[in-house]
Amino acid sequence: MFADELKTLRRLGVRHVLLQILNFVSVLASGLMIWKGLGLITNTESPIVVVLSGSMEPAFYRGDLLFLTNPSDARYQTGDITVYKIPGADIPIVHRVLETHDYPPNNKGAVAASPLVQRQLLLTKGDNNAIDDIELYQGLEWLERKHIVGKVRGFLPYVGYVTIAMNDFPQLKYALLGGLGLLALIQRE
Repeated sequence: MFADELKTLRRLGVRHVLLQILNFVSVLASGLMIWKGLGLITNTESPIVVVLSGSMEPAFYRGDLLFLTNPSDARYQTGDITVYKIPGADIPIVHRVLETHDYPPNNKGAVAASPLVQRQLLLTKGDNNAIDDIELYQGLEWLERKHIVGKVRGFLPYVGYVTIAMNDFPQLKYALLGGLGLLALIQRE
């Protein structure tokens, strides 16, 4: 099996193989540039996230794909649906803002002339949860702006379920990669 592939590679020549590798790298780089560009435009490290649990039902269901923004000139309001990340936790959480509190900045000499200069503290809760998220904050009393990944601006229902399925069933991921590999071999011949 591999002998046939090696013969094919030798027949194609080094230039053709390098061109294929370059094409593959450019596709990966383009995807990364689009992701980073979206992050710059939306002012968030992750402009798209997938809902992983049912804590926000009926607003969002597991597998919904969320589109986020994090405008630096806007305050979060009670009722906003945010995605936040606690230091040391890998997975971001999608929950609704339950309370907001505005305080002057920590600097003693600073004057909070504008509400945007003020420090904002947030308390969140999942719509489908019985209690607020204080226990999820891992010792923090409130969320601060630095913990917020973004505010939900739109969603596509169930589109992200492919990601969940691949994480829940690794065999599916390998089958998909194998299928793509076979498709590439078939197209080449």
